[in-house]
Amino acid sequence: MAHVVEHPEMDGQEEHIKQTLLEPEVVVQSNSDPEVRLYHRSYQHSIIGEKCLCAVVKWRRDDRFLLTAHFTDKVKRGTVIWKTK
Repeated sequence: MAHVVEHPEMDGQEEHIKQTLLEPEVVVQSNSDPEVRLYHRSYQHSIIGEKCLCAVVKWRRDDRFLLTAHFTDKVKRGTVIWKTK
């Protein structure tokens, strides 16, 4: 996760990233890479206002790893594979 929090807007967001991975509101399979899942969770009081945190995870047969995480205005496009609400 160290490479993710090097981005200024993600500094101090480790707990939000963990929460997004453990309790996502929406998980989307990437349109550009079927091995990539985009985990989304809304945060009302992020450091940049009301935003959605997107944690990008590479899923391989025997391995999963966090590629990056960032705040976004909306859920990214792709095939929804899991959703709450």
